[in-house]
Amino acid sequence: MATETLRIDVHHITRVEGHGNIVVDVQNGELKRCELQIVETPRFFEAMLRGRPYEESSHITSRICGICAVGHATTSLRATEKALGVELSEQTVLLRRLNFYGEILDSHILHAYMLVAPDFLGVGSVIPLAKTAPDVVLRALRMKKLAGDICAAVSGRHTHPIAMTVGGFTHYPSNDEIAQLRERLETMREDVNATVELFQTLRIPGFERDTEYIAL
Repeated sequence: MATETLRIDVHHITRVEGHGNIVVDVQNGELKRCELQIVETPRFFEAMLRGRPYEESSHITSRICGICAVGHATTSLRATEKALGVELSEQTVLLRRLNFYGEILDSHILHAYMLVAPDFLGVGSVIPLAKTAPDVVLRALRMKKLAGDICAAVSGRHTHPIAMTVGGFTHYPSNDEIAQLRERLETMREDVNATVELFQTLRIPGFERDTEYIAL
């Protein structure tokens, strides 16, 4: 083992929301190189925004990511609102929070079921998992659809929302839409409990290390 030479070169990693490579180089039993390479090219969103009307900024920044479009759009809106001194109503704050919750739920379901579960359940991706464990995939799709529907009710659609604007929204969900979403969320408890039970059975390797958490 002490004299082992090993080269691991993974292009591309398929279990992340984005693009990356892993490169590991061991020479004579000594680790010489261990890299996580982010291979996405610069996209120049900052340059695209220069000189544009502020009303367009949230629609442009939402294109940074199709998974977390609500987050990027909202951040742009908050920057504009702070610059212009716009105060938000309690209703707008609550609706934006609901929009965020829908996106967070969608992202967690994507990560847990589409990126993590296939490896632990012995298949290469979620596609064969649909054959070996169709109930698991259907559960994920049910929950993911509800998460997307929450965002759609608040901001027109989840991917690249269209109803968010400086100071509020261009339309608002009806009382009936909110009531239906609440009823569906109550029904979703069964799927959430089944999710907890499933992931409690997975044998996750024991790994801990000191971590620094940083936020702006």
